[in-house]
Amino acid sequence: MFIFNVLRAMNYERSYLVKIQYLGFRWHGWQKQPNVKTVHFALDKTIRFVLDGVRFKAIGVGRTDAKVSSLGYFFQLFVDETLNGEMFLEAFNRNSPADLYAISILEIEDNSFNIIKHSKSKEYHYYFSNEGKNHPYAAPFMTGYNGLNIELMQEGAKLFEGTHFFGCYCAKPSEATELVRTVDYCSIQENTFLQASFFPNESYALRVKGRGFLRYQIRLMMGVLSELGKGNLSLDDIKNSLIESEQSKSLAVIAPGSGLHLYDVSFI
Repeated sequence: MFIFNVLRAMNYERSYLVKIQYLGFRWHGWQKQPNVKTVHFALDKTIRFVLDGVRFKAIGVGRTDAKVSSLGYFFQLFVDETLNGEMFLEAFNRNSPADLYAISILEIEDNSFNIIKHSKSKEYHYYFSNEGKNHPYAAPFMTGYNGLNIELMQEGAKLFEGTHFFGCYCAKPSEATELVRTVDYCSIQENTFLQASFFPNESYALRVKGRGFLRYQIRLMMGVLSELGKGNLSLDDIKNSLIESEQSKSLAVIAPGSGLHLYDVSFI
């Protein structure tokens, strides 16, 4: 972790673990990029104003794609000042954009703590309906499908659990990308997590939990499950896609980003 070695060499006085929430619909993902608005850009801009000249560095627990939201994202804040946590949260939330909110802050006593290395699991939810096009206000939160066989999709979701070759569920992997990953939990259930008056009568959540995921992995998993629910793919297609072989090929069905939410990250 080269960047963490550099940060330690820069001798920041304190380190904090900060939990935030954000609605990703208008952001071009987490990571800073030229000429586009990202969550990390807005976060740094807010902290820079709040700390008023104090040296700092914010490192996120991972990347989220464009339009992807989070109910439980974490970043590690390195700073040359001892912070009053309550005052920092109040000032941050008073000055941050309306779709970015800080929940908690905890000082890190362990100098070896690495937010990327020490995250034990991440839980993602993909919210969707089965009633056709949703109310326009629901667009930032879930995807509308129609005519899905939910029971078959629930059976298909279980196929992703365990350690498999996920090369068919990764966008543009490099030669160094580790394509064998472990999914601890994968299920489709009634959505009881996210509610609004403009949501459809029934909606669902694809819940996926694991140590780490490949680029677009969960959106590709959701896309394939939606095709299974439509009758365009079979359970055997999914089984075969998880086996590394010359016959393995990408099913190349990616679900929209706005239905995906990073629900929580565990460090225990």
